[in-house]
Formats: sequence, C-alpha cells, structure tokens
Amino acid sequence: MTTLMSGNEAIARGAWEAGVLFAAGYPGTPSTEVLEGIARYDEVDAHWSTNEKVAFDECVGAALGGVRSLVTMKHVGLNVAADPFMVFPYAGTNAGFVVLVADDPGMYSSQNEQDSRYFAKMAKVPLLEPADAAEARAMIGLAFDLSERYRTPVMFRTTTRLAHTRSPVELGQRSEAPRTAFTRDVRQYAIPVFARLRRPELEAKLDELRAFAEQFDGNRIEEGDPGLGIVTHGIPYQYVKEVAPRATVFRLGMLYPLPEERLREFCARFDTVYVVEESEGFIQQEMASFGILNVTGKERFTNIGELSADLVASGLEGAPVPGDFSDEVAILPRPPVLCPGCAHRGVFTALRQLGALVTGDIGCYTLGCLPPYNAIHTTFCMGASIGNATGFRRAGEEQVVAVIGDSTFLHGGLPSLASAVYNQVATTMVLLDNGTTGMTGHQEHPGTGHTLKGAPAPAVDYEQLIGALGVRHVQVVDPWDLEATKSAIEAGLAHPGPAVIIARRHCQLLPVEKAKQHVPYRVIEEECVLCEECMEAGCPALVWEGDYPTVREWECVGCSLCAQLCPAEAIVA
Repeated sequence: MTTLMSGNEAIARGAWEAGVLFAAGYPGTPSTEVLEGIARYDEVDAHWSTNEKVAFDECVGAALGGVRSLVTMKHVGLNVAADPFMVFPYAGTNAGFVVLVADDPGMYSSQNEQDSRYFAKMAKVPLLEPADAAEARAMIGLAFDLSERYRTPVMFRTTTRLAHTRSPVELGQRSEAPRTAFTRDVRQYAIPVFARLRRPELEAKLDELRAFAEQFDGNRIEEGDPGLGIVTHGIPYQYVKEVAPRATVFRLGMLYPLPEERLREFCARFDTVYVVEESEGFIQQEMASFGILNVTGKERFTNIGELSADLVASGLEGAPVPGDFSDEVAILPRPPVLCPGCAHRGVFTALRQLGALVTGDIGCYTLGCLPPYNAIHTTFCMGASIGNATGFRRAGEEQVVAVIGDSTFLHGGLPSLASAVYNQVATTMVLLDNGTTGMTGHQEHPGTGHTLKGAPAPAVDYEQLIGALGVRHVQVVDPWDLEATKSAIEAGLAHPGPAVIIARRHCQLLPVEKAKQHVPYRVIEEECVLCEECMEAGCPALVWEGDYPTVREWECVGCSLCAQLCPAEAIVA
C-alpha cells in the first residue's frame, strides 16, 4: 500500500515497522510529529519527557534493557541531551538505539541555526540522513539494524523541509524484534570508572563503521554527465536533481563516517567536484581531511539558511554567495501575534506598564518582545530566563522579572529557581501557566494531568513544588485581570527574597476552552475618544475599521483586556 506521508510521519511508521517498543522525547519543531505519530501505535510505549536529556536517559535504560528505543528532539534539544549523547557510545547499546535529531535551517521555529552533524563526529557515532519520506521510512529501520550490528547508538538527522514535506511512501509490515537480556557488566556500563579501558574499543568500532560506509547501499552513485560531478545528501539532493538532472551524483545517505575510498575514486574522475550541502561545510571539511582537494562547496553555496533550487543553480553557475539576509529579517508583512484571549497578553501589558527589565524564555510568550508589548528584553534558550534574571540582579539591576512557561519551567527552569533560592537572590519569576506546551501544538507535560497517549496522570502542583524549593512568596493570579496582575508583580518585586507569581489561565486554543460560550465585547463609537489605548492590547480580534476600532465578535473570547485599557469605558460586553 502506498500513501502520502510527511517525513515525520514516515519516520514514525518506519520505527513502528522496525519493532520499536519504547519512544520518548520533548516536543520541538520540526521533530514533534515523530513522537506523536509513533504514539498512535498500540505496540509502542511512547511518552513525552520533561526534557531531552531525561528522554535520552530513559531510552538508554530501555535499550540496555533489551528493547529497540527511539528518542526524538530538535537540534537545540540535542544540546540539552549532549551529556549522555557523548558518553553512551563508550558503553555501546544492548538493543537498537536511535536518536532522531531535526535541524532547522532558516530558523523557521528556532533561536539558532545548528549543524548537528558535528555532534555525530564528536560522539563517534554513525549518522544517517534520508532525502525524502520514502527513504526516511526505510532508512530508520536500517538505523536500528546498524545500531544492533555494531552495538552503537545511531544518529538519524532530518531537517525542516524533509520533516514536513509529503511524498509517496510504500508501507511495510511490523517486524517484532526479540528482547535481548541485559548482562550486568560494570566494566562496560560504569563509564566513569572504566572509560579509559573503553576508549580503544570505541575507536576500533569507528574503524569498523568506516569499512561499513564503503559498502553501505545508501551511499550510491547516479551516473550522468562525465564532466559534472556533485557530492550531496538529504534535501539538497532534491535541489541538485531539479537543477542538474544530467549530473553524475554521489548521493550520501551515511554522513558519518564517510566512505573515504569511494569518494577518492569518485573525485578522481573530475577536474572539480561540487559539494552541495546545507548548513555548514561538514562533508567538504571531511573530504579535505582525506586529502581530496579538487572540491568546491561553501565557496559556492551559502551556509546561512536553507538551500533552494535557485541557490543551488546559481552556485553551480558560479554566482557570488549571498551573504546579507538583513532585508529578509526586516520585512515582516505578517508578524506573528498572540491569539485572541491569550493569557500572556495581560502579563506583558502589565510588565510594559511597570517598566521592568524582563528576561524571557522559549515559548509562545517569546512574542512579548514584539510590539505593541515590547516587554521582553532577552531570550536565549530553554530555562535561561531565571538564571539570566539572577545574573542581572547580581549585576545591580533592581526591577528584573523572569517570565517562563509551565512546560519550559519543568524542562529547564527548576534548577535555576533552586539556585536563586539557595543563594537568596531576590529574583522575581512569572510562571505563565497555560496548561499546555502551546508553541509546538499543545502537547501534554507533567503539569497537564494527561500523558501523550491521553491517559490520566498526576499533575504537578506548582504552588507546592515552588514552596518546597524554599520560595516564601508565591501568588496565583488570573492574567485576564490586568490590575491584579500588575499588583502581583509589584508585590513580587518588593519581596526581599525570591518571588514567584503564577499567572494561571488555560490556552484559549485548547478544546475545553474553545467549547466555552463567550460574551464578545463591542465598541460604543459615540463614546470612543480615539485614544487608541485599546490597541495596546495587541489583540487580533480588535481591528481598526473606518473611523473607529472594532471588535470582531466571531474572534473575541471575552478576555476584556481592551475594555480594561479603555479610559473612556467605551468597550463593553
């Protein structure tokens, strides 16, 4: 049976067909749908973990326990999981273990561009990368086979374009992988004690993988024009085939280790070989380390953003590499906005009015840095807001507020809050508790009361948890109440020690909220003084039509923020 699938759906299907029994991860675009997809299969025990390191550790335990395991994350998630990722190869796995990492060239939903291929080289693990959904389904099974053959974790890399592009996929049947009993061998698995003994074996295993790369079917040459040789991989292969269909192409499916001898033989056939790869010049650099010097790569093809057919074509023609993308950043014809009734809107309005220095975090609420709020002044990575606020306080700033979402707080914020309490830094934190992982599509987490598969689960009690850390000032507020929110933040800033304000209201896109009947607001035009204060709410349901602001009744959820901002009381329910 053939069906259309996205790359993520195909990976989930392929993992199921390969006999995976356990899967874990943390949601992050563009990887999210892999775990959501595999969770639909009853045979697979799949769940969201509190962060990527936890997910990685859980899958290590499952793989050592003898069952095929898949851990999923986006590229910045691999940064979080880097500690076990670098150590686990020293031990080697007992059953198939694959780490799915989705890079995001172009930063469509990320805070940075990152070429995760370098992680595979650092960790000395094999790296596979498919070029379309059909290959993704088949190759994920090969990844598990490779993992068990060499008793190594395998990195499986995708990118945004592959993850979300649909193509025909031939479905297969599930193959049950037998469980492998765990042998209690401390010399193999107690790495800190026996790492020096394990290191030579890791190098020997890498030599075996180099030999495997030479005969791996996923590394194949497609013969064509004897005067035009191209080495490429993954999604860039699709662009190459579009703009240079007659070229002789060495298509790489295993990107680390590379097939050195086959690449030598291939490049010897041409005066110049073009290396077309996305992001950094990983393949080109590896080839240079082999002494293969008749290659041209990043001299022609940018390392910034995604490649495209046009960029590949201009690179092959010798056009200058574009280096200035500032115009693309400056032009925002459709800037992202918070949804109507979003609970974050009241918090940011209050913070703007208070004039506090605000350290932000990763989530929907990162939009608080944009107009009309202009209320977030720093954002870096998951869980950084609280630590950043602590640092600002140590540097002498007085009015500092950290904002962090509920899922992100559980992911990476807890250690920073514990540190602030331990060191008695008067850090004020606003926990934006909207009851979901909103930015990536409303996934469950330990605070929502449900698992990935929908089963009931204990929900974290934030008041008790934060109190147990030693925070003495904890206040819950409804962010739809602007004055109450502002007063709560002011009280937190006035507290001499760490303070937490929990701004609690569910995301308005959750089914339970969408099902509620709301009384929409409206503008009484004859009472409107055209001050435009209501527009500071930044609500997409409030628009300027004709001579007066207008509330689109079909979009309004009745949060009343615009009415609270109106000095003339011209907005009523």
